[in-house]
Amino acid sequence: MIQKVVCLLLALTFILISGCAQSFEIYVSPDGNDTSAGTIAAPVKSLHRASELVREKAGLVPVTVKLFGGVYSLTDALKLGPEDGGTTDAPVRWEAMPGEEVIISGGIRVDNWKQEEDGRWSTVLPATYQGTFRSFYVNGLRATRARYPDEGYLRIGEAGKDNRTNFYFNEGDIPAVKSTDGLELILLHDWSLTRIPVKSIDHLTRQLTAVDSIGAKLPFFTLTHWEEHPRYYLENMREFCDQPGEWYADFNVRKIYYSPLPGEKIGETYGVIPLAEKLIVIEGNKEQHAGYISFKGITFEHTAYELPELGYCGIQACMFSDRTANQAGWSKVPAAIELDMAKHCSFHQCTIRNTGGTGIWIGRNCSACEISGSHIHDVSGNGVNIGEGNDRMADSSPWWRSSPEEASSGNRVSHSLIERCGLQFNGAVGIWCGLVANTVIEHNEIRNLPYSGISVGWMWTPEPTPCRENTIHANHIHHILNILSDGGGIYSLGLQPGSRITNNLIHDVQVNAGRAESNGMFLDEGTKELVIENNIVFNIARSPLRFHKAYHPTMVRNNVLVCDDEIPSIAYNSTREEDIQLTGNTILSQSSESDMERLEALVKEWFPEP
Repeated sequence: MIQKVVCLLLALTFILISGCAQSFEIYVSPDGNDTSAGTIAAPVKSLHRASELVREKAGLVPVTVKLFGGVYSLTDALKLGPEDGGTTDAPVRWEAMPGEEVIISGGIRVDNWKQEEDGRWSTVLPATYQGTFRSFYVNGLRATRARYPDEGYLRIGEAGKDNRTNFYFNEGDIPAVKSTDGLELILLHDWSLTRIPVKSIDHLTRQLTAVDSIGAKLPFFTLTHWEEHPRYYLENMREFCDQPGEWYADFNVRKIYYSPLPGEKIGETYGVIPLAEKLIVIEGNKEQHAGYISFKGITFEHTAYELPELGYCGIQACMFSDRTANQAGWSKVPAAIELDMAKHCSFHQCTIRNTGGTGIWIGRNCSACEISGSHIHDVSGNGVNIGEGNDRMADSSPWWRSSPEEASSGNRVSHSLIERCGLQFNGAVGIWCGLVANTVIEHNEIRNLPYSGISVGWMWTPEPTPCRENTIHANHIHHILNILSDGGGIYSLGLQPGSRITNNLIHDVQVNAGRAESNGMFLDEGTKELVIENNIVFNIARSPLRFHKAYHPTMVRNNVLVCDDEIPSIAYNSTREEDIQLTGNTILSQSSESDMERLEALVKEWFPEP
């Protein structure tokens, strides 16, 4: 009898385990129907309908949303909360069908081009589109917003009296335009830029006046603080749309003008106007995080971001002062994909491209979220954001003091390619991390950026914060700081106990455009309790390593630093040299043939080709 009971219990256990292991699949196709059941034979059409079906099973059994190839258009974000997530044993997965190209797009397509008398093409805005846009894509690629000059920059002749709102330009620098309506000034500071509408241009006095202050309203963001004659250019006039690949939109007559590239045919060319500001938002709450949601093999593209009325005055890493909002703290450029109060969410083998703002943001109070094997490129802002800065208030106090447990922790970016970020907001970085803990950034390639590669920390003093035990390991960072300066392949701020920068390969930081220098690593204000070990840094415009207001203890150990003979391998700025512990570092000269042969051997030994 006992044996029969045991056998019965085992059988029941097996049935229960088998029942729990069963998964639920939902199929989606651009050719589907939202009244269908969501089976492989009768797929639903929209992501929003698929999410409704997910919610019926979420947390009970593993759920997989399988997407057939094609374009899924969104006019607003797909929002997922705790009710849309899963558990360790019953995760929710959104995946492309094997071999299928799945694109989630926030844009709308335009075509029907007509030839203009001047050789440009034009098309009428869709009747349903009522907004404005500042990015436009042709045949899948970002087109150039009409600019002057077509290449390079102008330099201001002399700053106006207030050194803030206006300047005088050199004779012949700015051509006459019919109107300044929509005209945008882009002025470059050392590590950031301002994008601001132009109020007026007086060609008689050669004076350009912006609608507000040019530069953030911080004491040092005057026009001439960094350079007496800073660089600038202008965008968004029909008169400037004169080079192949340039576009201009006249919203008064509701037409887009485009100068075609060689080989483009009018009947085979299509454009995309970005419409949705965000594509995916995963957000929990204080009672329950949204969790165990993953995306695999999906491309996310075409998001919009409109500037505030008084412009974008960048401060650092796509944080800016928004005078229109009249709010405390800094404003942030949004991301195409945003996570807040999320856990165990991941993006694997995904592509994020053609965005009007940042690519992806693993934001406030997120844990164990991951980006891996992905390609993030052609974005207007930062490639990846993790965590948050120091300005949010909680219980009338900065959150990192009153609620340090809300710091994002245990998140990871690995084995990904991040390139061509900051295309509209040049002060962007490849990967930005704020006040975060236990963050791992490893085995990524980060390249072709206007400013820094990886930035960790967001406190300009050694004051304790939740920022700690972060790891930047085995990344290949090169050809960065191509437009701005005062940054590095890796940039750090603040006290970071237990944090390590190890086994990274950094090279080709050759543009040194502003007053401050560009470096392989820039360890900025408050840097303390950081270990920098086993890195190779070469072909840098200035010093491979630079410290500014860094503190003891900071360890620099067993690195290979390569520079010209007249340039110090380590620059200290306002840092006491004795506060930086140097052990076992190898200093090589770029002018020595034998040193360069040794460097080549070390790179092959330390960083073998995958």
